[in-house]
Parts: sequence; C-alpha cells; structure tokens
Amino acid sequence: MAEVYAIGLDIGGTKIKGCITDQHGVMLNRFETVTPVQEGREGILSAAAFVIDSLLTGSDKVMGIGIGSAGRINEGTGEVVFATSNLPGWQGVNLKTFFEDMYKLPVFAVNDANAALWGEALHYEDEDLVMLTLGTGVGGANRIRGNVLSGAHHQSGEWGHVVLVPNGRPCNCGRRGCAEQYLSGTALNTIINERTSWKQVRGAAVFDLYADGNSEVAPVVEEYMEHLGIFIENIAHGIDPDAVIIGGGIIESKEHWWNQLLKRVEDVRVIPAVLGNQAGMIGAAQLVFHSLKSGVSGR
Repeated sequence: MAEVYAIGLDIGGTKIKGCITDQHGVMLNRFETVTPVQEGREGILSAAAFVIDSLLTGSDKVMGIGIGSAGRINEGTGEVVFATSNLPGWQGVNLKTFFEDMYKLPVFAVNDANAALWGEALHYEDEDLVMLTLGTGVGGANRIRGNVLSGAHHQSGEWGHVVLVPNGRPCNCGRRGCAEQYLSGTALNTIINERTSWKQVRGAAVFDLYADGNSEVAPVVEEYMEHLGIFIENIAHGIDPDAVIIGGGIIESKEHWWNQLLKRVEDVRVIPAVLGNQAGMIGAAQLVFHSLKSGVSGR
C-alpha cells in the first residue's frame, strides 16, 4: 500500500502551526505563522489557509486535513460553538465547511486539547488516558477505549473549570475555586506574588528557587504540588484511566518537582507529555487517519 499523509493544524491565539505526517505520526514537513488576531475571523482563516497552502505545495498524497482549535468545537459539524476573545470573531465559524469547500478534501475539527491527546496517545498502547495541560490556563482531554471524547456539550475534559477549592478564588468563568485558579502557571505566579517578596519571578524561575530551597517559595510550591496531587487522584477515581498525562508549560521544569508529585499520587500512573507544542498539530493529523478508518464522514 502506498504511503499516505495528512495535514494537521493547531490554531491558537498566538500561532497557527501546521505539519504533514504519515499514519505513524512521523513529520515530513511543518510550517507556522503568527495568528493575526487583530484581523478577526477573516484574517485568522486566511492565515490558516496560508499554512495549509505552504504544506500542500509539492504533495499529492494528502488524504485530509485535521484541525485542532481553541474553543469548544462541535466535532460532528465542525462549528466553533464557543470561543473567547483570544480569537476574535471565532465563535460560530464552521471550520469543516470552510476548508472542505476550499481544498476539496475531508476536514475534521476538534478542540486543541483533544488534538494534543490524539498526538500524545501515539506514544502509548493504553486506550484509556486523561491529559491535563498546565500552562496559562488548565485544559485537558479524555480518551476512553481509544476514542477522545467530545461530550454532549462539546466540553469534555474542561478540567480547568472543575472546582478544586469550594468558595475559593474567583475564576473568569464566573465560578469560584476552579482548578485553573490554583494549578495553572498563571495562578502559581499570582500566588507567589501575593505570598512572597519575589514579585517579578515567573514560570521556570519559580521552580529554580524551589530547587534551591528558598524558604519563601518552597511552601507555595509544596501547596501547589498538594493541590495537583489531589486533583489528579480525583480525576483517576472519576475516570479510572490507565494513566494521566501532564502537559503544558509547567512540565518544562519537571526536573525540579516531578518526583515530589509522584510521592503524592502513588496509586495513579502519571506520565509527562513528550511532544511539547507539537502535540496539537501531530494529533490533528492523526485525527484524519482515525476518522477515515472509522468511516466518519468527511466531505
């Protein structure tokens, strides 16, 4: 059988990243551009098409296009049913219809965290996986019996807005105590600013201070680990996956805290994400192969 390929696109508020991969996730080519958010929906769609055009050049074996996008995505229709101001005008756009009409290829669209889990799952034989992404916010995805779930309202895996601390910190979703307000990199920075004299320390530098045994920072990071451990165990008891994958920007400093986390989740298999910021586009390409093999309708 001749080798076939798929294009995977990862549309975020900062960049639009794309690649061509084979069925095994091996990347043949990649291309990215800045997301022109100031140009709204039309500008973002044009930039996405520019990435696809760049990848299609010289290739006639592309079977379809997979898209992972920020926002809630109706996987059946390809419509963005909810999006924040990070992608202006994005809510209501139908990614499937737009790009199928343009390229005459099957197009499949999912939430960006779901796409990332499709990519990470390539590296594990397990069928039941949960992904938890810890970065600017907290996101995630659920894979059960080999399928990444969307949910009845297209929000399965929205772990960031599960309440971790009742009546806790206010969240921009309107609730209080959401996990995002305790487990995101943004939240950790905020708490460090509130409780220590290290007002300008951010990201990896927080964990550097923790590794050095800083007496102000250590208690904050220990509390962060405690909350994360509790949250992972709650996920494990609720979903019962083979493993919980931890991704996002926080994982880049894992050498400073990973062993401490594992001590708090001894009954749960916890593994670090391996694809970094390539997971979304690689996973979106894998979605094409999975969907076509499963007989999901393209064009």
